[in-house]
Amino acid sequence: MKTVLMAFGVTVLFIGSAFGQSQNRQERQKPPTFEELIEEMDSNEDGKLSADEIKGRLKKDFAKIDTDEDGFITAEEFEKAPRPKRRERRN
Repeated sequence: MKTVLMAFGVTVLFIGSAFGQSQNRQERQKPPTFEELIEEMDSNEDGKLSADEIKGRLKKDFAKIDTDEDGFITAEEFEKAPRPKRRERRN
């Protein structure tokens, strides 16, 4: 009986873990909204993102996104920014 319960518990654990990982993958594929970026990175809470506040791919493309060259990325500039190309999957 203990063996059956142990096997059942391990099975449930693995199924839950696999399901959780697949959900995380779906969330990561969706790009963040400007509001999410502001919440995460806008350290001085001015509603804009400066080069000092951002990180990752956004920092690399800062000059392309900051079209008015004022040193900040606003919601309007973010919405008009070119989207990164998706990488091809290897089969």
